[in-house]
Amino acid sequence: MPAMIPLILLAAQLAPETINSRGNPILADGRYYSTDPAPLVDGDTLWILAGRDEAPKGVNDFIMNEWQLLSTKDPASGVWRHYPAIARPERVFAWAERGRAYAGQIVKGRDGRFYLYAPVLQRDGGAKDRFAIGVAVADRPTGPWRDAHPSGPIISQTVPVANDIQNIDPTVLIDDDGRIYIYWGTFGRLRAMELAPDMVTPKGPEQVVTGATGFFEAPWIMKRRGTYYLLYAANTTGPGSACTPTLYHACQAYASAPSPMGPWTYRGVVLPPVSSTTSHAGAVPFKGRWYLAYHTADAKGGGHFRRSVALDPMAWDDSVSPPAIRPVKPSRAPAPPPPPTRNRALSAWATVSNAPGPVQYWIAALNDGVVRASPLPPDMWGNWTKQNPASAWIEYRWLRPVTLNGARIRFFADHPAGSDEGVAPPAAWHLEYWGQGGWRRIAGTYPTGVERFQEVRFAPVTTRCLRAVLEASGSGDRHAGLAVEEWEALSRRPVTVTARPTTAPAGCSRDGRLSLSSDN
Repeated sequence: MPAMIPLILLAAQLAPETINSRGNPILADGRYYSTDPAPLVDGDTLWILAGRDEAPKGVNDFIMNEWQLLSTKDPASGVWRHYPAIARPERVFAWAERGRAYAGQIVKGRDGRFYLYAPVLQRDGGAKDRFAIGVAVADRPTGPWRDAHPSGPIISQTVPVANDIQNIDPTVLIDDDGRIYIYWGTFGRLRAMELAPDMVTPKGPEQVVTGATGFFEAPWIMKRRGTYYLLYAANTTGPGSACTPTLYHACQAYASAPSPMGPWTYRGVVLPPVSSTTSHAGAVPFKGRWYLAYHTADAKGGGHFRRSVALDPMAWDDSVSPPAIRPVKPSRAPAPPPPPTRNRALSAWATVSNAPGPVQYWIAALNDGVVRASPLPPDMWGNWTKQNPASAWIEYRWLRPVTLNGARIRFFADHPAGSDEGVAPPAAWHLEYWGQGGWRRIAGTYPTGVERFQEVRFAPVTTRCLRAVLEASGSGDRHAGLAVEEWEALSRRPVTVTARPTTAPAGCSRDGRLSLSSDN
């Protein structure tokens, strides 16, 4: 009898649970993170297949060992059922390794059974990249799942024909005529192929998909009113990009085509970059309304490798041909107003001397109020290039003057102090504020350490613009880069944070004027 206790406990842990969600993300309390959503409609139920992020806080890796399910009969009700651990790669596919349960999709076949298309690591096979796509089958979305093709994956770098891409992110369409199409790929390389009616046998050649401008990964295929649509994570990067200003983030873009195999035409952006660097989405019609499922880093304790599924309505513009998908504005569950704070940077507009800056960094990270244990480049402002300047400045602008008496700054470095390469702590730095007549230096002691906030206190100043001027380490024409994870501008007392401007306030160095009436 004692030997059975662990099995009983395991069964209890994996039992489905009713979730009363207040909004996005659906699973928000940090007990389970959910990612790479793939929605499925079966009768009166909307299902969402999701992976599970299990990376410890501060670990920048996709630790994903299993898939899970969410279901609801009415998204507006907020009532969901959560089914944890419905499948694990090594338990479904005898030829697969454990872990790396990446983005899959469940499709209901014409035989009434459910098919799970799953990217997993192939234990053997001799491929340079061992990611391969297997297919499992079950009588219910919750399983139990068994391998529908026990001889091995249906797609890899060696089957059905040799390829040299990473074979992940499968998405499948069963067309109105019964023909079946699978699409997959990542790192800017997208493939498509027809499958036989058995849902597992490749039929026809593997085709390279073109026309999906900016494609990076995460394809999602769907059809509406005779037109085929392809959602995907795009990485068309730059300061003027409609997709994303920073290299590490992605938007959700889409293309349309008159047939399953194209030709595809880029149509625009559906979803802007979210709080996680990755973007993965799927869309389905359910009870007369379309929904877009995607993931963010907005759950408690969330991050780029601890993502959570969100769901919002998706609308169409049928006044154009082909019909267009209207941009989706991400929503979040209602939250109490933030407590008063001394950090006035949260309501400031940020600009920098190297604007728009290298695309791996993000100016908006300067005052987003987030400091991560292991930050990625878009979690900070930086100026590293192959040739770094001797100095740089970062600046806050407010619509109305604020009174400040301190600042805290958190530097990032991957090289030690004094280095003339990489990113190093500044050799020195100081603050300046805009006063009558121009920029004025603020007297104070300015520490240059890393790994924690460096704080400076000073006599109160009232201003609409504040600068941190940073001197890079190095000499001559060789200097290290500079980077700042977060910069707080502190008022004398806590105040309620106002919304930051949506357009840049006038620069103090240009208008030369300053009202001395403060909102403190």
